[in-house]
Amino acid sequence: MKAKRFPLVRLEELPPGTCRSVETEAGWVALYNVEGRIYATDDVCPHAGGPLGEGQMKGDCVVCPWHGWRFNVKTGQRVDNPDFRVDCFDVTVEDGLIMAEIPLDRPGS
Repeated sequence: MKAKRFPLVRLEELPPGTCRSVETEAGWVALYNVEGRIYATDDVCPHAGGPLGEGQMKGDCVVCPWHGWRFNVKTGQRVDNPDFRVDCFDVTVEDGLIMAEIPLDRPGS
């Protein structure tokens, strides 16, 4: 699977306890700041396509803004049913810029 490193946003644009959606040429990505540690997942909820990056953070989980499904941002698993999950992406912070390694051939890209 081909992947590319994408610069997403500056670290100061994602304060602890927040999340946001970011568009890349490989599709939408959701970013999360959990106590200063950055995580990234697919932005699309598998239930009905809700934008996870527009959800609400509760600890290390994001709550989908459309129907309330909760996902652990560290593992991508749905809290109430681990058979559902979203893809997680490797994240680094370089010179204050959040970077993520995102597959180029993922669905919806």
